[in-house]
Amino acid sequence: MNPTIHRILETTTAGQRLSAADAEQLLESRDLAAIGRAADAVTRRMHPEPYRTYNIDRNINYTNICTAVCDFCAFYRPPQHAEGYLLDRGLILAKIEETVALGGDQILMQGGLHPTLPLEWYEELLRDIKSHFPQVNIHGFSPPEIHHFTKVSKRPLREVLERLARAGLGSLPGGGGEILVDRVRREMTRGKVLTDDWLEVHRQWHAIGGRSTATMMFGHIETLAERVEHLQRLRELQDETGGFTAFICWSFQPEHTAMDAIPAAGPFAYLKTQAVARLYLDNFPNIQSSWVTQGREIGQLALLFGANDMGSLMIEENVVSAAGTVHHLTLEQMRSAIFELGWIPRQRNVFYELFPADSPEAVRTTAAHARLSQLPMAAAAP
Repeated sequence: MNPTIHRILETTTAGQRLSAADAEQLLESRDLAAIGRAADAVTRRMHPEPYRTYNIDRNINYTNICTAVCDFCAFYRPPQHAEGYLLDRGLILAKIEETVALGGDQILMQGGLHPTLPLEWYEELLRDIKSHFPQVNIHGFSPPEIHHFTKVSKRPLREVLERLARAGLGSLPGGGGEILVDRVRREMTRGKVLTDDWLEVHRQWHAIGGRSTATMMFGHIETLAERVEHLQRLRELQDETGGFTAFICWSFQPEHTAMDAIPAAGPFAYLKTQAVARLYLDNFPNIQSSWVTQGREIGQLALLFGANDMGSLMIEENVVSAAGTVHHLTLEQMRSAIFELGWIPRQRNVFYELFPADSPEAVRTTAAHARLSQLPMAAAAP
């Protein structure tokens, strides 16, 4: 092993906060196994429990109509496009009903930046969902969407967030983060929130007591230094608010996008990036694997490279699959991926609270396992 890399990993695993310069050296290094061992050591210190977790939810993309133009996105359609859609309320409720029947306790609700929907439309949607399914957490509306709501409604960010929370929004996803460096964001997207405003959405959500997740999509036009800058901005905000529950990174999927000439980052880059993120984000309690982009085997291996959570079964997913990457897992395959590494698989909610073994939810989930064992993740268009 390179002596410099050995020194960095030794001091980091001993509890010293990783610097940006050292993190960049780790990303440049080819010592994947050593970096992975260090990340695993940190994870086991933070999570000595005998289990690793997963969640059952559904990604409901209520619209693909979007005023932003993102070169990396194969999902969106501009306003007036023949393939644009806005889901019927009844269909949304039916999707949630199916999710609950399969043991899910959450929906991930995200869409494009629709140009005409008023804030009241989103409030009514949240109230409708909570009136039918009060037990379901709505993990909804990415920071670009929330920022867009403020522009359409001409209302302050804090007011928009408070109104959505009162209507039933339970937690905030980290979508639309990509790389939190304005050079990168300006080069590959137009009409979408920049770094400071993306972070401010989370800051204000945390200020009113909300919790959220953070993400990173890497492997496109960013430099390694910019990848570290992204992590630095997240770590600084977490130092300030403590409101992030988890971090999830995944590699850019270029197929069917305007950036399809960029080769997709492979498992080596993914595992190294996640491991460095675990070492750098010392104030983030959880790291999720990204089997949706990497597949079961690499998603499983990620549990030895800094992740303590297998992520969601994700009964439905449309955005990544639009770029041509479709991996399927049954619930049994997800649970066995955890079990094969020597841990007990445990279902959790978005706040990383475990489902009690004797709870009604667990009983319903157990009954649903037989059905889910034959049910692949659905990359389902509406």
